[in-house]
Amino acid sequence: MALQIQVKNRNTSQLLNVAIIGILLLLYVPILLHWLDGWLHKNISIEHEYFSHGMIGLPFAAYLVWLKRKQWQRLPDTTHPLGAVLLLVGGVFYLSGVPEWVNLSLPAILAGLCLWFKGSSGFRLQGFPLLLVFLATPTALPYLIVPYTLPLQSFIAGTAGFILNQFGMEVTVDQTNLYVGGRIVEVAPYCAGLKMLFTTIYVSLMLLYWTDVLSSRRITIWFLSIAVIISISANIVRNTILTFFHGTGQEAGFHWLHDSWGGDLYSTCMLMLLVPLLNRINSYFSTNVETTKLEET
Repeated sequence: MALQIQVKNRNTSQLLNVAIIGILLLLYVPILLHWLDGWLHKNISIEHEYFSHGMIGLPFAAYLVWLKRKQWQRLPDTTHPLGAVLLLVGGVFYLSGVPEWVNLSLPAILAGLCLWFKGSSGFRLQGFPLLLVFLATPTALPYLIVPYTLPLQSFIAGTAGFILNQFGMEVTVDQTNLYVGGRIVEVAPYCAGLKMLFTTIYVSLMLLYWTDVLSSRRITIWFLSIAVIISISANIVRNTILTFFHGTGQEAGFHWLHDSWGGDLYSTCMLMLLVPLLNRINSYFSTNVETTKLEET
């Protein structure tokens, strides 16, 4: 009798899980496909393009959840009150019809389900996948940040002008505008490198987690700091090249790097530098720790 009850409970639990997954798919697959189409074809708002790192982050988050499925099943079934609150908030956001709120309903509902079924233990277990989903959810954050990017725009314009002057080009810099060859190139707010910066930080977090060093505060701080510097430097170089192309009348090269797949290729090459960088930092600190231990003994 006890075995029959246990089997019945297990079947009921499995059916409930399948039902929840089915409902989530029905609700969010159209939204996710809309995001993917917009990221691939760049036919959504500029602000939402800033979250195109979700193309690699969301599948990675799903993969991590799959890897943790046995750990999830072993957790005791406990309910945290915050789970019901997040589920309610997520439901209200989804039903509101406001695009920003509908988007945010996804991480809210996922976090609420973790807390509702497995309590704080389940939330901690799925914490990093939830973070990846939240950071890949298109919001108005870039729009809110753009008004404060003027110092960065001016810095990029001034540095790009200085570099081109060293190569013998006559370039005049006026705040965020560069005058070269009778043409004007503006380092616009959306050319300040925020998209590349967002993607760099996102991919860096993925690498730190995958290499199991995210818990090391020292490695994490050093790696993220250098990654940010690389991202800003790479964007300065990109704007310098764009200014050169536009100023010398090479419009094909300008559009290739600015609007076409050349920009994606450039960003990919920059992101690939993060892998050897992390390996180098990890190796450096690991060697120092071993040396310290030897000295102490």
